[in-house]
Amino acid sequence: MNEKNNKYWKANLKIVISLLIIWFISSFGFGIIFSDYLDQIKFGGFKLGFWFAQQGSIYIFVILVFLYVWLMKRLDKKFSEEEDS
Repeated sequence: MNEKNNKYWKANLKIVISLLIIWFISSFGFGIIFSDYLDQIKFGGFKLGFWFAQQGSIYIFVILVFLYVWLMKRLDKKFSEEEDS
């Protein structure tokens, strides 16, 4: 692989790893590990820890999917512009 492809895949992996860390924190961290602490806060009539375990992590996952698409379009555009010049 050439240097440009290596830079592209390193940037791609950085995006994927960052989004997976956010997903892990929101689903496992907020839904399980920190749920007792978050249950002290109410959100929509439900305890926040319960809400993250049942709904919040799903919403965050969907948001992360759209964020991934947006970030990858930016990355593809950046590398295609570099290729043109």
